[in-house]
Amino acid sequence: MTEPLLQIRGLKVHFPIKKGILLDRQVGAVKAVDGVDLDVAKGQTVGLVGESGCGKSTLGRAVLRLTDITEGQVIFDGEDLAQLKGEALRKKRRSMQMVFQDPMASLNPRQSVETILTEPLRAHGIQYDRKNRVQELLKLVGLPGSAANRYPHEFSGGQRQRIGIARAVALEPDLVIADEPVSALDVSIQAQVLNLLEELQERLGLTYLVIAHDLAVVRHVSDQVAVMYLGSIVEQASSDELYAKPLHPYTISLMSAVPVPDPEVEDRRERILLSGDLPSPANPPPGCRFHTRCPYRQEIRCHDERPALRLIEPGHTAACHYAEEILSGAIRPRQADETFAAGPSR
Repeated sequence: MTEPLLQIRGLKVHFPIKKGILLDRQVGAVKAVDGVDLDVAKGQTVGLVGESGCGKSTLGRAVLRLTDITEGQVIFDGEDLAQLKGEALRKKRRSMQMVFQDPMASLNPRQSVETILTEPLRAHGIQYDRKNRVQELLKLVGLPGSAANRYPHEFSGGQRQRIGIARAVALEPDLVIADEPVSALDVSIQAQVLNLLEELQERLGLTYLVIAHDLAVVRHVSDQVAVMYLGSIVEQASSDELYAKPLHPYTISLMSAVPVPDPEVEDRRERILLSGDLPSPANPPPGCRFHTRCPYRQEIRCHDERPALRLIEPGHTAACHYAEEILSGAIRPRQADETFAAGPSR
């Protein structure tokens, strides 16, 4: 197996809840990320999926130390980023870059594209030929050289995201974290940006952590997929294995919502609806955090005992007490108000 470039161990990011006239009394914490273990192998793409509010973006920002780490380790290229400060952290960030979700919000509207692309180089004191380097980066992401003197508002959403990608690779990083890189784009443009990311990975030897809630996007670009729920990883496997054989009830529910392009198959398959809303990360439920919405839950153990992320099959881990029984069909989803047989609306 390829040596991991990034190793996340027991990572926690808690945001304090404070009260009092001066907000000087902590009464709780929002557990946005709560004990995550994750490896990202060099040269591969790991997709991180889950519904909004599960902690995906916070995890990505914590890896780059854009958000403070409460507890745990982020080992990048053999060095624990959680222990770095000041100049040592700044130097390490040259090897890690981020592509943000909203390309317009992440680009300075008062700066030209040339200034945006050369700012990282200036910040790290790198000697460069300004004109040539800008032209190289624009060509790399499929934009004309004339774009250098224009401003972000003069481009479409897809073009702005290409500028954001060019800025991310300007320092020739080893790791790029892409936070919902295509969710703000038209469907017709999404495939172009995803193909660009794949081309750059092959050409520059990049390693990606791609954060998304669109399962189709993650399947297209990822070698490994990790599923996140309420601050924790609940399942991880290779992309093909996860989509062919999901083991955790949450993943099974997500997969059942993905449209199938065959009407006959779509009409026959069972779709699982999750009851209720995502619990508050400030007050997560006891036991398995998914048990309040799980159609496979067993009353006592799921309520009282939190399952560990464990190996179920070679290369396939899941945090579920009954993953084997679900896989074998010994436990079926409840047929009350949580599930229904998918079919055309009447």
